[in-house]
Amino acid sequence: MTTKQKLLQICNERVDKRINDYKEEVNLIKESIASNDKGSSEDDDSGHGKLLNDLEKNMAYLNDAKKTKEYLSTIKTNVESKDAMLGSIVKTNVMDFYISTSIGKIELDDAVFYAISVNSPIGQLLINKPVNTSFEFNQNKYVITEII
Repeated sequence: MTTKQKLLQICNERVDKRINDYKEEVNLIKESIASNDKGSSEDDDSGHGKLLNDLEKNMAYLNDAKKTKEYLSTIKTNVESKDAMLGSIVKTNVMDFYISTSIGKIELDDAVFYAISVNSPIGQLLINKPVNTSFEFNQNKYVITEII
C-alpha cells in the first residue's frame, strides 16, 4: 500500500468514526425526546426545545461528515501531477501536507503529515502550485520541495 493510499484510508477511518459518533448522538437525542414526550408537561418545553436544537445541530454535523465521505471517494491515489492537487502529498521545507480534507495531524511510518482541505487557507496557497514555489503562511516561509 502506498503512502497516499494509507493516508486516504486514515482519512476515511476518521470520517467514518465521526459519522458513527454523530449517528449515536442523534439516536440518544431521539430517545431523550421520546422519553420526554411520555412524561411531558408545560414546564418541560425549554428542555424539549434544547433537545430539538441539539438534534438539528447533530443532524447537520452528520450530513457534513457524510458529504466529506463522498468527497474523499473522489480522491484518486494513482494520479500523478507536477502541480499540487486533491490527493497530492506536498512536501515543504517546514512540514508535509496531504491535500484531502481537514483532518489535521496524521502520523504514519515515522513521518508526520497534515491532512488539509483544498478550501483551507494553506490549501489555497498550495493548490495548483509546482515544486519550488514559495509562499508565506503564519509568518513562516514555505518552499514546496516535492509533490507526490
